Amino acid sequence: MSGDCRNGGDDGTLAQRVFEALAPGGFRSGERLAAELGVSRSAVWKAVERLRSLQAEIHAVPNRGYRLAQATVPLDARRVAAALSPQAAAMVHSLRVAWSLGSTNAQLLEAPPPPAGRASVLLAEHQSAGRGRRGRTWIAPLGGAICLSIGWSLRLLPPGIGALGLAIGVCVRRALMDCGVQAVGLKWPNDLVADDGKLGGILIELRAEAGGPAFAAIGIGLNVTLGARLRTAIAGTGTCAADLISLGLADVDRNRLAACVTERCLAGLQEFDAAGFQPFVAEWRAADTLCGREVTAHVGGESLVGIARGIDLSGALLLETAVGPRALIAGEVTVRAGS
Repeated sequence: MSGDCRNGGDDGTLAQRVFEALAPGGFRSGERLAAELGVSRSAVWKAVERLRSLQAEIHAVPNRGYRLAQATVPLDARRVAAALSPQAAAMVHSLRVAWSLGSTNAQLLEAPPPPAGRASVLLAEHQSAGRGRRGRTWIAPLGGAICLSIGWSLRLLPPGIGALGLAIGVCVRRALMDCGVQAVGLKWPNDLVADDGKLGGILIELRAEAGGPAFAAIGIGLNVTLGARLRTAIAGTGTCAADLISLGLADVDRNRLAACVTERCLAGLQEFDAAGFQPFVAEWRAADTLCGREVTAHVGGESLVGIARGIDLSGALLLETAVGPRALIAGEVTVRAGS
């Protein structure tokens, strides 16, 4: 990779240093942490409380100290870059890992775009304003998720750009299969699911000029390990969640996982630039978790009930309703109870 590769954001904060000290797992006493970090035990306690406010699940036991509920590997730009193939690395203009920021997508949209055919890659350990579709909050535990955005320049806005999110879903699923995760399905239009639980989501935001070049910020969120407390919190929002640990992917190296997702998406972006959605249709249909099920589709202010009949070649959802077939290019879909 010949471009910029670095860790950035609010690096160097005490909370980050405590997180990195606890990341390998096992108990560390407050006294020992204070001595290693050159701070007071009170400062360590405050840093732990800060980490908890960022959705880190930390156990505290008298006479033993603190530990993360789930050991993790901190994200590191150099380790992600080193895990990329030479072909993928050559496509990366910049690769950065931030400790904490608002939104990886928003950050890329505010930055100058990379050259055509090259990508800006941004990861964050924590997002304070992570977003899903329609402005929903994306909740990601510190150390237990992948929050990744890829910035990609397009010479022209292709007519089938609406299917890009579906193509990226196929790419992320390919990456998970490369890492040994087989039981992942796709839910129209932008979710990765397992056992009807949401494993990840995709949010694509475009910045385009009329008749000119376009820039896509491709946001990808993946649940690696949620923990019981956060699962309960997510369930309270009405969403059933899944994570990679529960699917049997033990000892997840998030840097390798981030590299695998990045590599598959970069190759997919080249495919999409060359041939649109066509190369992805068959794989998307094979992984479709809605086909044949009774669903409710929310499109604007309208709710449509019908049987999902897959997608067409443009990526539109085919819905069989009581008044005839409909092809939906946008909307939200929920599975009807018992379907």
